[in-house]
Amino acid sequence: MKAICFYFQIHQPFRLKTYRFFDIGNDHYYYDDFANDDIITRIAQRSYLPANEMLLDIIKEHGKKFKVAFSISGTALEQLEQYVPEFIDSMKELAATGCVEFLSETYAHSLAALEDPEEFVAQVKEHDKKIYDLFGQHPKVFRNTELIYDDDIAAMVHSMGFKGAITDGAKHILGWKSPNYVYSAASAPKLKLLLKNSKLSDDITFQFSNFDWSEYPLTADKYINWIAQLPQEEQLVNLFMNYETFGELQPRESGIFEFIKALPRFAEQKDIQFMTPTEVITKLKPVGELSVLHPISWADEARDTSAWLGNTLQQEAVKKLYSVSEKVRLTNDRRIKQDWYYLQASDHFFYMSTKHSNDGSVHSHYSPYDSPYTAFTNYMNVLSDFRTRVKEQFPSGVENEELNSLILTIRNQENEIEQLHREVDMLRNNIVKDTTGDFIPNEEAEKPVEKKVVKAKKATKAKPTKATEKKAAKPVKTEKKVAKPKKAAEKPAEKKPAAKKTVAKKAVKK
Repeated sequence: MKAICFYFQIHQPFRLKTYRFFDIGNDHYYYDDFANDDIITRIAQRSYLPANEMLLDIIKEHGKKFKVAFSISGTALEQLEQYVPEFIDSMKELAATGCVEFLSETYAHSLAALEDPEEFVAQVKEHDKKIYDLFGQHPKVFRNTELIYDDDIAAMVHSMGFKGAITDGAKHILGWKSPNYVYSAASAPKLKLLLKNSKLSDDITFQFSNFDWSEYPLTADKYINWIAQLPQEEQLVNLFMNYETFGELQPRESGIFEFIKALPRFAEQKDIQFMTPTEVITKLKPVGELSVLHPISWADEARDTSAWLGNTLQQEAVKKLYSVSEKVRLTNDRRIKQDWYYLQASDHFFYMSTKHSNDGSVHSHYSPYDSPYTAFTNYMNVLSDFRTRVKEQFPSGVENEELNSLILTIRNQENEIEQLHREVDMLRNNIVKDTTGDFIPNEEAEKPVEKKVVKAKKATKAKPTKATEKKAAKPVKTEKKVAKPKKAAEKPAEKKPAAKKTVAKKAVKK
């Protein structure tokens, strides 16, 4: 039996307004509210809302036979809550079906995994809290920004308790291997890897309405036949795409909605089932380890991180941004923390790309700027003002050495606390298991485990030993020695021989 795993990404950065040099120090509001409202509302009306309605119709017709997964950034959820609250309501309705799984990712759809591990961990936790608050799910499978992944990221993801992660099935990493298997991470063997099948994903995302494509028109039965004809041992096809594929990239008139609606019927005929990522990593075993020494992504032809860090403009902007990360974490200013998230969105650096050919056309298509240099200038003006505001949060009397010392102390304390959390999680996972034999997620296991530990301590203190029972039976004088076990044990041993000598002397005198 083969399985299809559908993943849909939703991310929309907060669009920056035109911010000139003379605005620095005078205007601390950086966002084009009109553009943000217009873009997210238009996409939601043309794509997100009708696509949600489509998925609900499919689930009502096929029930648990059709399942999908969503990866939605925290900043996108904020915009949708603000401008299109009806979308959040429809997502809650989808979540209630039990056929939709939410993935974990960075809150700001950021590059923190490459630049700042502490920020990366903090954002993942903040994102997952947002998902739970809105949809009642604790994500178990991780998806990093733009599917960016390497061995170092795998180790961090595994340390946070995730059982699986999805990334791109990049050809230069796989070589002769197929993406249609479950793999394990070389740096964290217990972390299972799910790999995007780029060709089958792109056939829907980019080729569906392309009249010049040799396979046009793409029908549901043809597409399912392609999957069914894959080698029998290839059990899994991961289809990862932007959610705006439906209705935006591929217009409704193209028949894209009818295409998706027909997939479950033809899949059932070919004994192909739809699964969530958690079901996949639970039921399928990895066929081998996958080592990724240098970061990969799903962007551009190279499938690396050059889409965001490929030129000096991008590198300088990212370096300047994360140079203040420690100070931002020390401040309690709500506006600064909010701006910090919004300025980390990877799209800001994507717009600064100077690539050409096909890659360059993709970057320019999504960019609101005339050129990458305009994008860089505008962003650096905003960032300059932001950095000034961050520095103003600290008293002028605090010297750099003192501040660095404070930062180092806090970092060390955070590392110690994180190590303790990991040790507790290991103990918890060894003790608490669910009915299927899988470890219960940390959030679900916290309360029961704490109760067990407390009871164990109380039981140890309350249980009397044989030594204390004997001492309790002795006269009042010996009872005082019970409080000091060591001394109580030593003195009786010394008195016994002394008592014998005394008795012996008295016998002689008589």
